[in-house]
Amino acid sequence: MNAYGGTILRIDLTDGIIHRHPTEEHLARMFLGGRGLNVKRLWDELPAHTDGLSPENILVFGVGPLVGTLFPGGARFNVSAMSPQTGILGDSNAGGFFGPELKFAGYDQVVIRGRAEHPVYLWIHDDVVELRDARHLWGKDVWEATEAIRQELGDPDVQVATIGQAAENGVRFTGVFVNLNRPAARTGMGAVMASKNLKAIAVRGTRLFPVADMARFQELIEQLDERIYAHPEYEIRARLGTTKLIKALNSIGGLPTRHFQRGCFEEADAVSGEAIEKLYKIKSKACFACTIPCSRFLVIKDRRFPGLKMEGPEYEPLAGFTVRVGNNDLALGLKCVDLANRYGMDAIALSEVISWAMECYQRGILSRDEADGLDLTWGNGETILALIHKIAHREGFGDMLADGVKRAAERLGRGSEEIAMHGKGLEVFQADPRSIKAYGLGNAVASRGADHLRSEPWFEFSNDPEEGIRRYGIPETAFRLEYKGKGLVVKHFEEMAAISDALGICKNTYNNMEVLNWDETAELLQAATGWDITGEEVRRIGERIVNLERLFIAREGVTRKDDTLPKRFLQEPMPEGSGDSTGSVLELEPMLDEYYRARGWDVRTGLPTREKLEELGLSVRPSDEIPIA
Repeated sequence: MNAYGGTILRIDLTDGIIHRHPTEEHLARMFLGGRGLNVKRLWDELPAHTDGLSPENILVFGVGPLVGTLFPGGARFNVSAMSPQTGILGDSNAGGFFGPELKFAGYDQVVIRGRAEHPVYLWIHDDVVELRDARHLWGKDVWEATEAIRQELGDPDVQVATIGQAAENGVRFTGVFVNLNRPAARTGMGAVMASKNLKAIAVRGTRLFPVADMARFQELIEQLDERIYAHPEYEIRARLGTTKLIKALNSIGGLPTRHFQRGCFEEADAVSGEAIEKLYKIKSKACFACTIPCSRFLVIKDRRFPGLKMEGPEYEPLAGFTVRVGNNDLALGLKCVDLANRYGMDAIALSEVISWAMECYQRGILSRDEADGLDLTWGNGETILALIHKIAHREGFGDMLADGVKRAAERLGRGSEEIAMHGKGLEVFQADPRSIKAYGLGNAVASRGADHLRSEPWFEFSNDPEEGIRRYGIPETAFRLEYKGKGLVVKHFEEMAAISDALGICKNTYNNMEVLNWDETAELLQAATGWDITGEEVRRIGERIVNLERLFIAREGVTRKDDTLPKRFLQEPMPEGSGDSTGSVLELEPMLDEYYRARGWDVRTGLPTREKLEELGLSVRPSDEIPIA
């Protein structure tokens, strides 16, 4: 198969059996790879209502057809399973160099079942695949485990995907980390690895895989590179990466200040991407083959944190450990990010449980004694650092927070549930949905729980009503504080996001910069795979992935009632001090109606219709027990 590794690798950890089979070309044509092929594998092979921490759960690593090619940012992999954090679809995505290395070893997917008798790691070197003892690695953090495996294998270029101590200790919002600082962190995939006694996957690949028409493919990539370099956002993305959003969102009143109590942060300049660039940046960094070096290598010279060096951070962890928790100390915020990475925790979830606890304390819901005597006032750096350690080790009050904010609020009660900022059990990202309403809708309907990366509907920032009419027939779609037409916007960008994750490419270019349309994507796929495929067929693959994910979570009981967000966003207007967003609320219900109609789903239940599924070539077995509309 052109553009594919060509092999699916299957591991049964319980009995140690390893086997391979060819990548199914008919499934690749339907779902491409990565996220698409992962959810298809789970749908076909994972029983409904499987406990996310049981040996019966299936953990799947997958890459797409553009991973390891010259495509800029063709470096991403998806890891998927039943989520132990949310009880629905678990799926996360990361870049760096691990994904291409897996492809160079000849694999499009690694499917892992069972539970090993003791800690192990998986070593993949082309055709050599073996399980190795990892008892000496258990208890090591992400950095320590990565270095130990590379030394043991005698190769500094081995790519390692590993978990930290937090996953070993049963923290449900732990991730799988590659290149030390690049996490597939959402939905608890690290906890799944730990439950299987799988410490890491180490990969070394030396193979080349064929591209159908290399001359044409290279020509198209050169045109794409020129388009990226000429894009008006290239310079700031290359300098600051996603950290540019601190000042950008502050200017519109969209920051999650002190747990979404205001949209502007008075110390935004002090914790911005520009401040990082001025104070700590040594050089820019990029993922495999990317033309946008949007990451950075930092050296933080602060006597409190000797030897602190790191890559990144992205906007989400930066805002989480500064704006969300009310902290204006940039060096301390970066130390928090470093600890989250080393322990192997999702920074969005981690900053949410800490800021939730702080608001509970502010409102008198939670006492200091109940929090191990910690001072939970906003921005208390000593407390924030202490809680990160406590959560990672499930010690004291940290044990309550280690299962995520939904479970923590259920345990505490006292009305704290109303200020737990999650959707379907997954913590809300670092922007206020009242200020960006397409993003709000995208969070509400996302298949893995509250999440912006399932859609990234940037178009509502365009302020171009004529383009809104051209694209969607509705001028309001181009404005972030309007809600009309946002169902159409989210549908379109969900399909783009699904294609991005299935191809294994970066949403910074594909979704946010929109460097390719459907027809141009099809042209690249034709050159890479040799398939005769149209732009409309590519779009429909994205639609098929979104619909199958909806079937997966419907099988777990998700309907329209679950497509919601916390009351704060739906009923409480943005307070004074939120810039242009002051007074705004999220009009979710009419947007949901519009979204379901655009999708061809039943408006009352939010479930796909049988007609839509048949149109997409998807079928539901009677045993699936899903009430299809």
